[in-house]
Amino acid sequence: MRVHEYAKQFNISSKEILQFLEESNISVKSHMSVLGDDVIAMLDNKYNEENTTMRENQYNAEKDSVNDTEDLFKYDDYLEVKRPHITQKKKGANSKKKNKIDKEERIANVPLKQDDEANIVYYSDELTVGELAEMIGKSTAEIIKQLLMLGMMATVNQTLERDMVELIASEAGYEVKDKIFTDVIEFEKIILEDSEENLEKRPPVVTIMGHVDHGKTTLLDAIRKSRVVTGEAGGITQHIGAYQVDHNGNVITFLDTPGHAAFTAMRARGAQVTDICVLVVASDDGVMPQTKEAIDHARAANVPIIVAINKMDKPTANPDRVMQELLEFSLVPEEWGGDTIFVRLSALQGEGIDDLLEMINLVSEMAELKANPKRLATGTVIEAKLDKGRGPVATLLVENGTLRIGDSIVVGSVHGRVRAMLNDLGQRSEMASPATPVEITGLNDVPLAGDPFMVFPSEKEARQIAEQRLNMMRELGNKPSKAVSLDDIFNQIQEGEVKDLNVIIKGDVQGSVEALSASLQKIEVEGVKINIIRGSVGTITETDVTLAAASGAIIIGFNVRPTATTRQQAEAEGVDVRLHTIIYKVIEEIEAAMKGMLDPIFEEKVTGQLEIRQTFKVSKVGTIAGCYVTDGTVGRNSSVRVIRDGIIVYDGQLSSLKRFKDDVKEVNYGYECGITIDRYNDLKEGDVIEAYIMEEIKRA
Repeated sequence: MRVHEYAKQFNISSKEILQFLEESNISVKSHMSVLGDDVIAMLDNKYNEENTTMRENQYNAEKDSVNDTEDLFKYDDYLEVKRPHITQKKKGANSKKKNKIDKEERIANVPLKQDDEANIVYYSDELTVGELAEMIGKSTAEIIKQLLMLGMMATVNQTLERDMVELIASEAGYEVKDKIFTDVIEFEKIILEDSEENLEKRPPVVTIMGHVDHGKTTLLDAIRKSRVVTGEAGGITQHIGAYQVDHNGNVITFLDTPGHAAFTAMRARGAQVTDICVLVVASDDGVMPQTKEAIDHARAANVPIIVAINKMDKPTANPDRVMQELLEFSLVPEEWGGDTIFVRLSALQGEGIDDLLEMINLVSEMAELKANPKRLATGTVIEAKLDKGRGPVATLLVENGTLRIGDSIVVGSVHGRVRAMLNDLGQRSEMASPATPVEITGLNDVPLAGDPFMVFPSEKEARQIAEQRLNMMRELGNKPSKAVSLDDIFNQIQEGEVKDLNVIIKGDVQGSVEALSASLQKIEVEGVKINIIRGSVGTITETDVTLAAASGAIIIGFNVRPTATTRQQAEAEGVDVRLHTIIYKVIEEIEAAMKGMLDPIFEEKVTGQLEIRQTFKVSKVGTIAGCYVTDGTVGRNSSVRVIRDGIIVYDGQLSSLKRFKDDVKEVNYGYECGITIDRYNDLKEGDVIEAYIMEEIKRA
């Protein structure tokens, strides 16, 4: 018997059992660990005694209650108070008054204030030596001297690591805490602290991911007991839906993402809405390219994975093969001594669905997911659209607090008042508690998926904040979040912006990818760790660029090239793509970038083209080509390529450039000239000469 099975039998939490076993010095790995007979006997003694005592106390309390109170009567197994008959009044003023009270009861999302009088140093990545000296009331010279004693040379404007700040602050009798963000305009950065008595258990938010046609939508359909597959073109999910399911009294929220594109797009905008990822793998198909991508995305988002092995009803089903293939990605089944939950099911037949829901409840129970419903709502946009009849419509996922009709809300850079609210069944709803998806109307524009939202006490305040956010976005030029580039990686390291350098490796063969991964992980630069978030074989795709943008990664292509579309997407999203053919060049480049020693970048610029009209062979000089400039200009110091039938036959330097008998510096379009090429005489009529120069590009 496993821990979670025993917990279910006695209606107690797995965490409670694990805690008791730990106190009893019994080593148990997780809630999926198998319990021995002696451990089960010990647990039986403990919980049987507790249950007996609890039942006796309950019986005595009930007995006393019946004897002392005449207004109580007993039937079946529980007691009920006789309530006086109340005549039902019409709705109206009272219901409005009740709603008003409910709204007033909710806590406003006011940021925490820093206690300036207390001995606290508020740390941020931008904290400099001078600022620290001011906070603890010492001179900068004293701080620099202390740092020197600790083996660090520093200047007044140099930023400090947290461990250094803690050492100096503790000596001065100060406590170090994270800097509190108080700017309500950037409300997504505000840290809200809730007291323990206000926190309540909330449902987990689950994303289903996997390869195309492995049964993601069919699984969700089986869970929801509704036929959505037939309503979708070609059986492919065309939108992001959010649904809630009740299993044994526990609610679970499912996000139905098309593959993982939306999941990553939301994460690229800073949204971290998912608590658990269910990875669907077909038992007859095994691990496929999109399965690997889904694992990469879940890992990059640091989300626990539950593997659902689907299509177990097929005669060709082979779950052991799936488990074996997933071992390569460090997803080791618990039955093989690992810590990844594997569930075998058939979505089409509806088999194994209860087991999957039970495992989701188990993982969420261990994670202790909590939120405060007594607060004005905050959360994230799941999807948004413009409806012809209703105007801007947004599907929101409430993460904390409670959302009600009439609330003044800011969503990204748009604002409004919640006019109508529909739940996942399309029914009108008055309120939405934490981890509940709802569709709302009443916004002044359509927000973006992944945008944060927050409810404010008044409509005036919401409008002002939305306008300020819109102005801030315009000032930034709607640029995507700052991507990591090798060109300025050293500056970012120095400023403390980068601690991990995320890298995506794409190669022509698996051996190259593995060799490059191993070599990069050996690079040691103080304060920075290389983290390879994906290494796979094949060309650089748009999915790679999306993952790089979401994770702040650079892409290294080894003997592979991106398509024109991928290159354009990388430029648009500010993703740095580096292409190489020699492993040691990659290592040298990254190491040099991390140490701040990158060589200047040169870019080739084509200046003009010539066409050879006639050739002359002169002794002691070589072949002279009489040319006509067909495009641009040709300079005396240009490098040239000889192109014959579209193929480059030689690349070298101009030896001489003349018009008539005079040497010239350059010849423009439409003029004739004579040229000789250094160490090359095999020039023929009809050859095209391409002139180019190498220009140095300034680093950002």
